[in-house]
Amino acid sequence: MNKNQTNLLNRFLKYSSIPSQSKEGVAEVPSTLGQFILAKELKKELEEMGLDSINLSSYGVLTARLKGNGDYPKIGWICHLDTADISLSEVVHPILVENYQGEEIKQKNGKRITTETNPELKKHIGKDILFSDGTSVLGADDKAAISIVMEAISIIMENSLEHGDIYLAFTPDEEVGLKGAKALDLSLFPVDWAYTIDCQEKGEVVWETFNAGKATVRIEGVSAHPMSSKGVLVNPILVATDIISLLPEKQRPEKTEGKEGFIWVKGIKGDSSNAELSILIRDHDKEKYEEKKRVIEEAVKVARSNNPRAKLTLEIEDTYSNLIESMNDKNRIAVDNLKTALKINGIEEKPMAMRGGTDGSFISTKGIFVPNYFTGASNFHSTSEFWPLEDGEASLKVTLSLMTQKL
Repeated sequence: MNKNQTNLLNRFLKYSSIPSQSKEGVAEVPSTLGQFILAKELKKELEEMGLDSINLSSYGVLTARLKGNGDYPKIGWICHLDTADISLSEVVHPILVENYQGEEIKQKNGKRITTETNPELKKHIGKDILFSDGTSVLGADDKAAISIVMEAISIIMENSLEHGDIYLAFTPDEEVGLKGAKALDLSLFPVDWAYTIDCQEKGEVVWETFNAGKATVRIEGVSAHPMSSKGVLVNPILVATDIISLLPEKQRPEKTEGKEGFIWVKGIKGDSSNAELSILIRDHDKEKYEEKKRVIEEAVKVARSNNPRAKLTLEIEDTYSNLIESMNDKNRIAVDNLKTALKINGIEEKPMAMRGGTDGSFISTKGIFVPNYFTGASNFHSTSEFWPLEDGEASLKVTLSLMTQKL
């Protein structure tokens, strides 16, 4: 393990020791205290390194600037503070396997990771790899990115490398609706373009994401005692399942791939009086995205007609837009520079239309184009998540090339 990888490891272990899982359904931003604690730790480090214009907002959004010493465009990096809640522990206990040789990785609770269950591991024989211990996600999404950006800034300052103004933004609640990005004061982030480091395998680059929205259906039924319920009872849970049955099966996420969009019934809750459906809408194509909204509207309309005594309300909220809609002749230099940075570091470019979104998906709608590139980790949002430190170093090298604009 070389110096860069050791430093990335130490930073990741430090940041991952601060639980910062976000929580769905919380109105406040940040949704959890841990994100604020992590932001305060990063603020302290940035102050010690000598950055200026440091600001930690009441929303837990941390911004800072490394003042330029050369005549270059102003570039930013956006990393999110939160890790995903997949109903596991918020406390992360990484396992470091040095010189991995394809052996079985034994996790807690009887779980294990093998090259049979995770064949992508075969590409990483001989590397030093961080794994989850099985009780939580590893949290490389996005603490690998935080580690990479903080280490890159440290290297630039220690070696007095030439650079333009570099702006940093650390945002909470990305995993629960990009809420931190929506709370970012862009006057504190006055960049020509920016980047996120929020996809996986080495070489992955993204300038195309889903258009995304969320539909919420609330159903008020009519409660009645079973002994006298005939002709009276309207079961809101059954009304909800009727709506689900009206949605096209072929548009479920498990039936789609690539640029195919989906309608995902992510949550259902209810009792004898009320029920609520949470439905995610995704498509790379704007027209198809709008059509999926209409499909949901029609399903609710039919359910309302079939259950006239139930009260149904539908709310649809746009979450973010496809990154590519914000790219133009002026800002496409962000993508051109990213491609060049990969090339000069000997990394094969793997462009992809991301089946998801990032903070950049929202910020790009505000006039700042924000492409995305790899952390080097794999299997985000799962107990089989892992991060080969050599691939993290590759992302660090790309980041340094972009920050110093030696392209």
